[in-house]
Amino acid sequence: MDMAIHQALHQTVLKLLNPLVRVLLNHGVSQDTFAELSRQAFVEEGFAHMARRGKRATASGVAALTGLSRKEVKRLKEANGDTLGAEVQRRNRAIRVISGWVNDPDFQATGEPAKLALEGSEASFAELVKRYSGDVTPVAMLSLLKDSGNVRVDNGYAFLEKKAFIPMATPLDRLNILGTDAGELIETIGHNMMATPADRLFQRKVSNALVRKDALSGFRELSNRRSQELLEEYDAWLSTRELQDQDESEAAYVAVGIYYVEHTKQEITP
Repeated sequence: MDMAIHQALHQTVLKLLNPLVRVLLNHGVSQDTFAELSRQAFVEEGFAHMARRGKRATASGVAALTGLSRKEVKRLKEANGDTLGAEVQRRNRAIRVISGWVNDPDFQATGEPAKLALEGSEASFAELVKRYSGDVTPVAMLSLLKDSGNVRVDNGYAFLEKKAFIPMATPLDRLNILGTDAGELIETIGHNMMATPADRLFQRKVSNALVRKDALSGFRELSNRRSQELLEEYDAWLSTRELQDQDESEAAYVAVGIYYVEHTKQEITP
């Protein structure tokens, strides 16, 4: 590999790792634990890398590719690192419930999410959960959406307070967002680095390093409002194109993410 590219990659990795290490230190994760997780990631991606290139993925091949011993590769391949799988599923089902409430006419009033009776066979919160969340009970879903601030309950009715599901009730919820959303952004950037122009995915941002500090709150409000409107438009479009009782092997996953960040000059300077 060209030395200049190698050096640029090293600097890029540090930029990615610094905020991640900040999170790890805040949660008491040691360097040894991180190193073990890094080795596991190299093994998982090593097997995937060989498979994508049509090669027979073996422990010996992955060992040669990653620099790990064959014994380490075999040990790590058998490890199960998916401790957040249940949280991922829980988050996805909550998003589906909110999307159904926002987009399904059966749960709307004058084009907006209706207040829903907690129980009942028609246009109730229980029916909404039954239709959109699989085997999660209405009680469990209601608790999750109340904790996230999406739902308010008053006099036997559920009201949708926020259309964006941003769970913050537990550390597992927040860690799931860190792993999933940051991973998807890196995946898109990595794809675009290797893809032809015609195959690149949309990846853009707007930034300005000379904004007056007294304008920050105004831009934050503007970006929150307009970004939410755009994501709701995307969600409505996608909800009309979901599989209906077809084989789920025909389904595809798609996501568009928007994030906001701000720093002062003091925070940017090392």
